[in-house]
Amino acid sequence: MRVCLASTSPARLMLLRQAGIEPLTTSPDVDEDAVAAAAAESAGAELPPAELVLLLARAKAADVARRIAAEDPAFDGIVIGGDSMFALNGRVYGKPHTAAEATRRWQEMRGATGILHSGHSVFRITPGAAPVEATATAEAAVTFADDISDAEIAAYVASGEPLYVAGAFTVDSLGGAFITRVDGDPSTVVGMSLSTIRRLAAELGVTWTALWNIPQAD
Repeated sequence: MRVCLASTSPARLMLLRQAGIEPLTTSPDVDEDAVAAAAAESAGAELPPAELVLLLARAKAADVARRIAAEDPAFDGIVIGGDSMFALNGRVYGKPHTAAEATRRWQEMRGATGILHSGHSVFRITPGAAPVEATATAEAAVTFADDISDAEIAAYVASGEPLYVAGAFTVDSLGGAFITRVDGDPSTVVGMSLSTIRRLAAELGVTWTALWNIPQAD
């Protein structure tokens, strides 16, 4: 059973590898800003974060699933797409991109609790059949230490790590020491909820252990 990750995110790739899965990785050809803007125009307002991350996850997975079905008719497996956003004090944060914005966010997050929203889309691709999709969202509450100094924030931002991750933080690398509590599936904060992906795969008739790339005992 083959697995394709519709993402080039190192964190998502690492999660799957740690779970015993060695996926293919394909970058989706999706203009996320355009998708979000079209959805907001259609709805007459910006989508809530849980709806937006699911919309983007579906767009990414669908794009890669279509390409695989067309380019590799023998592919038998699943395509996984995901998207994440962090909400704090009524505001939704994606990737900060700049050091100034990352610094501002960390000053706001210090001592606070926010919600990491993660959207998941899994397509089952079977030779000779139309792809079938299952979707779900997952949330995890993240609490940050209240004694983080400005010097620590400056050093963390200077590392470059928070600039290109949702919410400007990681839980599995340098940022982990500044997080005091995670309520929910911890892997959600890393990039996607493994328990949610497992459940979606099961809905599509795929056993999680069939995805493992590990030696089996005799």
